[in-house]
Amino acid sequence: MAGWGRATIRGRIKDGLVMDDDEVIRKKLSDMRIEHRDLDDVIAHLAENPFVDQVQMRRLKKRKLQLKDQIARLESMLIPDLNA
Repeated sequence: MAGWGRATIRGRIKDGLVMDDDEVIRKKLSDMRIEHRDLDDVIAHLAENPFVDQVQMRRLKKRKLQLKDQIARLESMLIPDLNA
């Protein structure tokens, strides 16, 4: 998701409890990693078909790459700021 900064996710509520930033980021990372892995499986399965829809394949690969970039961005948010 574009714009996933700490300020936009601060104070999310899960099961009636306020989650801190790192918990929210870790949950989002987990969901995104699952989606990325699922896309990988779908792409591999579609690639076996010689009559695969190339437009669909390109869209799936683009979404997978977007997820990879978002995962990297969120992972970097979990690294402590050494200047703090």
